[in-house]
Amino acid sequence: MSRASLLVLADGRFPAGGHAHSGGAEAAVKAGRVTGAASLEDFCRGRLHTAGRVSASLSAAAVLGVEPVELDAAADARTPSPALRVTARKLGRQLMRAARATWPSEELDDLARQFPKGAHQPVVLGLAARAAGLGALDAAYCAAYESVSGPASATVRLLSLDPFDATRALARLAPELDRVADQAVEAARRAVDEGVDALPAASAPLLEISAEVHAAWGVRLFAS
Repeated sequence: MSRASLLVLADGRFPAGGHAHSGGAEAAVKAGRVTGAASLEDFCRGRLHTAGRVSASLSAAAVLGVEPVELDAAADARTPSPALRVTARKLGRQLMRAARATWPSEELDDLARQFPKGAHQPVVLGLAARAAGLGALDAAYCAAYESVSGPASATVRLLSLDPFDATRALARLAPELDRVADQAVEAARRAVDEGVDALPAASAPLLEISAEVHAAWGVRLFAS
């Protein structure tokens, strides 16, 4: 296993399409819920323990060999917002293109055939990590980190926030990210024996509602 592959997969420059998405930060900024570094940290903490934990567990379960079709259905069930489901599949499709070009894999090819319009991004991420020779914890870390790094990067652009302040906010979340990744792997291991219902279903209703509002905007900087 090459841990360098984790750096490639988690790199914001990996062409997986995440740069076009704010993870809900754009709507939160407009609503006045994110106004600076402190509120950005609070926003990212909320995402980490809800959407981030769910995504991390789905990705870890994919690495451990849980059936991807079942995981995709579980991701759908844990995403009430139609706008977020569409976004997750768009990101999954883009990640699939990048992953298949980087780490050719029959499993990725099979998933692409099963979901021509895109599987949920965390499921694709898990199979990409597996194709790269990474473990469940690696995939969980990658998913959890993505759940906060995307909004942080977007907020720098939305508020002209000092990048140093945004990075400091992410660093302060590091111990919690560790815990979320460990919890995700523990849940994924249970899912191997008990099925996908063992995976967390933490919800963030305001994120779901904001996503629907954001999707209706006529002008926006980010796709989601």
